[in-house]
Amino acid sequence: MPKVLVSDPIDSAGIDILSQVAQVDIKTGLSPEELVRIIPEYDALMIRSGTRVTKEMIEAGTSLKIIGRAGVGVDNVDVPAATRQGIVVVNSPEGNTIAAAEHALAMMLALSRYIPDANASTKNGGWDRKTFVGAEVYKKTLGVVGLGKIGSHVATAAKAMGMKLLAYDPFISTERADQLGCRLVDLDLLFREADYITLHIPKTPETTNLIGTETLAKMKPTARIINCARGGIIDEAALATALKEGRIGGAALDVFSNEPLEADSPLRQLGKEIILTPHLGASTTEAQINVAIDVAEQIRDVLLGLPARSAVNIPGLYPDVMEKLKPYLQLAETLGNLVSQLAGGRVDFLHVRLQGELASNESKPIVVAALKGLLTNALRERVNYVNAAIEAKERGIRVIETRDTNIRDYTGSLHLEAKGSLGEHSVTGAVLGDGEIRITDVDEFPVNVPPSRYMLFTLHRDLPGIIGKIGSLLGSFNVNIASMQVGRKIVRGDAVMVLSLDDPLPEGILAEIIKVTGIRDAYTVTL
Repeated sequence: MPKVLVSDPIDSAGIDILSQVAQVDIKTGLSPEELVRIIPEYDALMIRSGTRVTKEMIEAGTSLKIIGRAGVGVDNVDVPAATRQGIVVVNSPEGNTIAAAEHALAMMLALSRYIPDANASTKNGGWDRKTFVGAEVYKKTLGVVGLGKIGSHVATAAKAMGMKLLAYDPFISTERADQLGCRLVDLDLLFREADYITLHIPKTPETTNLIGTETLAKMKPTARIINCARGGIIDEAALATALKEGRIGGAALDVFSNEPLEADSPLRQLGKEIILTPHLGASTTEAQINVAIDVAEQIRDVLLGLPARSAVNIPGLYPDVMEKLKPYLQLAETLGNLVSQLAGGRVDFLHVRLQGELASNESKPIVVAALKGLLTNALRERVNYVNAAIEAKERGIRVIETRDTNIRDYTGSLHLEAKGSLGEHSVTGAVLGDGEIRITDVDEFPVNVPPSRYMLFTLHRDLPGIIGKIGSLLGSFNVNIASMQVGRKIVRGDAVMVLSLDDPLPEGILAEIIKVTGIRDAYTVTL
């Protein structure tokens, strides 16, 4: 019988499911050294946030088939190490959706009616009704930043309460926003017009300190902001100053840049205009049961030889299929990521065309891999091979799949075309005999370049001196070019230039590139 190690407290509902198919050992509070010592005995590991699954532990787990994280994040698991060892890593991406959404709504209402301070005052013997005159949310405007599962649920509930809805999400179609009763707007308009702002986005380099002094200055003096998403999206010092000076109406925070929140945080010094809770978004009895059941069922299925539904590394692909398609899955994901950045954030459709010998292969894993790449910039670690198709459908992305058995320059190749906010763009790629990936054309212009971390693409007239001007301009910004190639169809016609760079482009340089005579457009891509 398989053996499962449960190294963090897990609801008994999950334990009961595992016990049907395996011997379950509950051993919490073990040191990293103890875990490394005993992990070779186990076929599966079930954790929450307390256990850190390191590369050393994974490599010691020679019998491990699956690691299950009862929750959303897998930042405490070395996923690349698990993938290299062929260990499936699963999580529960939807188990706490309702809990997090309801907490955001509760924070909004509590903030509007000063419930925490009114409660404390009354318990201390007071009866101060005048101090706690609140505000109604009915007919107020709620700005939802991020219309994923949690943001969508908040929007649905707020609409039912009679609120007007604005939303910002560059990866959501207008049709999907309309279904939720939201008007899609840019961030600047949302910040200026919303009476309430609720954040439901991941923390990324782009969203870190998204709400800072400049953003806060755009808001109404009565505006209230709620963050139950991720700490670090709000500049806490700037927020504290804005609240203290009365430049916005209030804030309710469940997450912070550093947790636990520092004892000397200026946020702690404020009064009824702020509500602080200790990261309670997923802390409901139902959510804890849901994530335990969800992950336990996936561990059970994998131990029975069935695919997992929410794996984050090699989800749902049997070893023989994975081995055959592995290089093409990487190709599809890379091309999907590339075309999404060329087409722009809000993609309307993705056309996947399998060409040559690739057309005779199973297409679904390749299409899903392309969608995963397409959505990576929007969803980061939350998108995987299992949920990519669902996430694309929820965003109104239409997927077209075709096959073309004609052999072109390569025996098998993959062509992706997408239409987004920046227009229609296409990329084609192939896998060479040694397994190396090549980008073989961009917007129907022939090239032959390996993908790299930082890339620059330009559309320009094929005129003398343009390449030199771009090289000199990049050099003046201390940007080193690793490789460069130009693709053209006719002499002195339109051409595409692809540059691989050692570092990301400094801010402002793209605008300078577009000013160069003959350059029609330029795009930066980070893979």
